[in-house]
Amino acid sequence: MQQEEASSRPPSSAYLDALSQEIERKLQRALASSSQRRNLLQELFADIALEVDDRAKDIILSREEDAISPADYSINGRLCFYDVLADYYVLVPESGKPILDLIVQLWSQSFASHVFALLFHKWLFEVQLDNADVLLRYSSALVQGATNVFWIDIQSNTRRFQSLFQYLLDEVALEPTRLDKIPVQAQRDLYLLLSRFIFFYNSVEKLESFLKKCPDFPNAFLLGGPADILVIELADQLQKLKVEPVLLHYLSQIKVLQGLELRMAASTRLKTCLYSFTSPGGPMYPTRAVRHAAWDALDSLFPVGRYPRHLISLFFRLLYPWYWPSSCWNFIVSCIKAVFYSLLRLIFSRWGKLRGPKRA
Repeated sequence: MQQEEASSRPPSSAYLDALSQEIERKLQRALASSSQRRNLLQELFADIALEVDDRAKDIILSREEDAISPADYSINGRLCFYDVLADYYVLVPESGKPILDLIVQLWSQSFASHVFALLFHKWLFEVQLDNADVLLRYSSALVQGATNVFWIDIQSNTRRFQSLFQYLLDEVALEPTRLDKIPVQAQRDLYLLLSRFIFFYNSVEKLESFLKKCPDFPNAFLLGGPADILVIELADQLQKLKVEPVLLHYLSQIKVLQGLELRMAASTRLKTCLYSFTSPGGPMYPTRAVRHAAWDALDSLFPVGRYPRHLISLFFRLLYPWYWPSSCWNFIVSCIKAVFYSLLRLIFSRWGKLRGPKRA
């Protein structure tokens, strides 16, 4: 009877059910072996984060009747196993329940929250959970797991988990019917999480809508409004970034904050953060590219006092003679490049004027 039932299933459902059974077996092994627990959970996390290969994609995206047919899972053309499984556990919740029960037993282990966030981030907002404590526990695990996987993207300067971020932003934070399903404290934590990564995942065009959906904070009279909270989180995030391309990306995106009304505390915090990246020494030890990007962002967001800031910076640079050779060399190279490009523009413009009358 079971064989008949299995044979009647569409290939995509049968394939995803087999994947679920394999995930369940690996979690059972992790629960049984305390010495290998961390490694097994890490392997499981790496497996579900893999991109779906062409053979598996043909099965999963089959167009047969009653088959699992995701129309647009992928972000930037990428489809990962967790994307498909997250939808599958919404459509077939009974397949995910044994996995969820095992994850709960492994709750305190490394990578357990990673796996939960990837597999059950959609399920959490589609099912009805009556137990407030369980809902708070799941919501907290989702925020913690999402934080961890987003930091993995930052450390590797990839966007493998962008679909998770986009779902939390577009389908949860900007969708009150789903957002209201989780406790208020989890809503606040989710807002803070998205504030820290919205620049990394290239979603600044939704910033205005995102700020309007900010939940109420009990200490808002101290922190300020939604824009102040976002800026404070962003400043803290910038101080933690150690990957130069990611930091440069943040500094290039941060200029969209121009025009926001901020309290003095939030404004000063952001200004101090950016200014810390303009000095070649400690505590940040930024590269030349980061220093120039920080100056550009600082001058764009805070144009008042621009020239005094540069004069003060130049004065302090003069106090450190060991920086003079590199500064002079970079200044000479910049001048040579500027003169060279000016000559090229002049030559091409003259050449265009000379060719114009001949054509006429």
